[in-house]
Amino acid sequence: MKKTYLLAAMLMVSGFVCAQDDPTVMTINGQPVSRSEFEYSYNKNNTEGVIDKKTIDEYVELFVNYKLKVAAALDARLDTLTSFKKEFAQYRDQQIRPTIITDADVEQEARNIYETTKAGIGERGLIHPSHIFLRLVQKAPQEEIDKAKVRIDSIYGALKAGADFAELAKAVSQDYGSARMGGMLPWISPGQTLKEFEDKAYALQPGEMSEPFISPAGYHIVLMNERKQLEPFDSLKANILRYIEQRNLREQIIDRKIDVLAAADGVSKEDFMNHRSDSLQAVDSEMKHLIREYHDGLLLYEISNREVWDKASKDDAALAAFFAKNRKKYAWDEPRFKGMAYHVKTKGDVKAVKNCVKKLAFGEWADALRKTFNNDSIIRIRVEKGIFKKGDNALVDREVFKADTTVVPMKDYPIDAVFGKVLKKGPEDYTDVRGLVTADYQEMLEKEWVAALRKKYAVEVDTEVLKTVNKNK
Repeated sequence: MKKTYLLAAMLMVSGFVCAQDDPTVMTINGQPVSRSEFEYSYNKNNTEGVIDKKTIDEYVELFVNYKLKVAAALDARLDTLTSFKKEFAQYRDQQIRPTIITDADVEQEARNIYETTKAGIGERGLIHPSHIFLRLVQKAPQEEIDKAKVRIDSIYGALKAGADFAELAKAVSQDYGSARMGGMLPWISPGQTLKEFEDKAYALQPGEMSEPFISPAGYHIVLMNERKQLEPFDSLKANILRYIEQRNLREQIIDRKIDVLAAADGVSKEDFMNHRSDSLQAVDSEMKHLIREYHDGLLLYEISNREVWDKASKDDAALAAFFAKNRKKYAWDEPRFKGMAYHVKTKGDVKAVKNCVKKLAFGEWADALRKTFNNDSIIRIRVEKGIFKKGDNALVDREVFKADTTVVPMKDYPIDAVFGKVLKKGPEDYTDVRGLVTADYQEMLEKEWVAALRKKYAVEVDTEVLKTVNKNK
């Protein structure tokens, strides 16, 4: 453990020396931001493919607002929450874990797999048989067993008389997967198949064919194609490495190595990963900035959720008041139909649907219709509910807006109808345009929040250092 701390201390000294070439570009609430951190964020968010690419001066405002929100999250001690610590550790470790494993570790795992496989195969080696198979169900009656025996003996007789094994397997074998291949099975190692099959197959030499025999699965005739010992490691290395990647065994190797290294240092796995992260960040600025981005991004999400997103989306009274104050903003340039277009099987349901919802609030219609008409296995009506402008729905266009349009009949629901009302000037209340109102209210809260943060926290930008951004390489 002392070695680990000594190494970390040495790395931090190295990092201090490097920091002399990485001046502070700004200070937010007393916390310095290095030029390299600002460059990392700016360059990542202003690549060539970005549509709304910012100048460095334009990006300063966005970056400062981002850091102010992080400062607010830290003041709220959101970084001490168990949920935050757990999520951050998961993100951070996704970056740290791959650095723990080496090519030598993976190759050693490949060798371990090879040696385990080789020991399992033993001196008996590998076999590559073909078979013809007649299936029997478990505890088959004797009559069925006798019938299968007669048939397998007949097949065997044909083979002995010179019939082609592959062609006969394709015609009669009930192992349909291998039958398509002329009865050919994959390479088999000891312990991989039924004992009865294994005993008979391993007794054969290449070119030899067994007599018919029975296993718990049914009757078989086996033809031995090839036998071999396991190839040397070097000839199988590429296949084993591919197997490791396909089965995601790297993660298991990493887990085992973390256990070993943490135990050697006398620390918990959590402390080991913390030390590992600190050490890497001290020598790898890209890693440092990426981990900082994860850390601050999670805090930003949580604090923004509390201060803006949840507050806006869940405060119905505030949304209603905001809508009332800004009603003119949501006026329509053409009428809308607030209601439903529906399709029923019988004429009686046309009126029944209207009666079901006419005294209910618009938001309650869907639940009432479902419970009344579609509450069992029989679907009596089909409904499209919403606020429609001309062109949104052919039935509404024809029945409400009196447009000359064709309505395609709905199969099994031949009767069409609409119910609702036309809103000529704009929405009745905020729920008619809830998405727009919520977005606008969130934008207002965001601006007010940022303005308050600007007053609360000191912001200092070193304009001389800012001029050197992306010019110091």
